[in-house]
Amino acid sequence: MIAVVYSGSRTAFWKLTQNGQVVAHCNTAGINPCFVDPKTILQILNKKIVLVNNAENIKKIYFFAAGATSPDRKEELADTLSSFFRYSKVVVENDLFGAAKAACYDKPGIVGMLGSGSHCAYFDGKKPEKNNFGLGYILGDEGSSNYFGKMLLKSFLSKKLPKDLETKLVRNYNLERPQVLERIYNKPQANIFLTSFFDFITQNIKHEFIIKLIDEGFEKYFQLYVLPTVEKHPGEELHFVGKVAAELEERLQLTAQKHQLMIKTIIKEPILNLLKHYTN
Repeated sequence: MIAVVYSGSRTAFWKLTQNGQVVAHCNTAGINPCFVDPKTILQILNKKIVLVNNAENIKKIYFFAAGATSPDRKEELADTLSSFFRYSKVVVENDLFGAAKAACYDKPGIVGMLGSGSHCAYFDGKKPEKNNFGLGYILGDEGSSNYFGKMLLKSFLSKKLPKDLETKLVRNYNLERPQVLERIYNKPQANIFLTSFFDFITQNIKHEFIIKLIDEGFEKYFQLYVLPTVEKHPGEELHFVGKVAAELEERLQLTAQKHQLMIKTIIKEPILNLLKHYTN
C-alpha cells in the first residue's frame, strides 16, 4: 500500500492506494513541521481510524508538506512519520515541490502556489529553482488565504470595513477587538486563525470592497513573485495550484491578463495529480 499526502498549514489530504487504486482517504489537521511538533503530529495521526488501521500496511509514503523547507525539517518529519508507520519508507518534500509536480509533472514551467500560504518558482522538470520568496505568513504570503484574512481583520479593527460587511463578520464569527488581538498575538497557530476567514471572502465575492481587497492582494503577489520569475524565465507556461487560485479564479485571471500573461492550468487539489504521478 502507498500513501500520498499533500499538507498545507490548515489541512492535510491523504490518499491510500493499492495496485493503483484508491482504497482509503481522509483529511487531517495540517502537518507543518514549522508549527507542529512531533508529539502533536502523532496525536493528529492517532485521531484518524483510517490511518491507525492501515499503519502497518503502508509500505511507502510520499509526503509533501508546507514548512518542510530544510533538510533538518524534512528529516524530523520523516522520523516522526516512520515512528507511526513502522514498516513504511517515507519520502518528505516541501509543498512547493508537490505543487510543481502536480502542475508540470516532468516538464518545465512556472508554478504559483495560492493556498493557505503563497509561493512561486520556476520548475525545471526536476526541482523548483531556489529563490527568496516563501517568507511565511508574517513577512510574506501575499495573495494567500491567511493574507486575505489578515487584511480583512485589519480593516475590521481599524473601522474601515463597510457597515454591511462588519455586521456579517461580527454575526458569523462573534468578533470583538480584544478577542481578535489575543488570538493573534498570544495564542498558537495564528496563521490558521487568519486562514479561517477565507470562507467569508468567498461568500462575499461580489461585494465591491472584497473585490478591491482581492485585486490588491493578487497585484502584490504578481509584483513580488510572478513577474520577477516570468522575467527570468520568459516564455515558460504559467500554472497555479491551490484553493485560493481555484476559488478566486476569475480575479486571478484578470490580474494575469492585466500583465499580458496567460495561465495554462489552475489546480485546486494537487494531491489528485500527485496520486497519478506516484502510483502509476
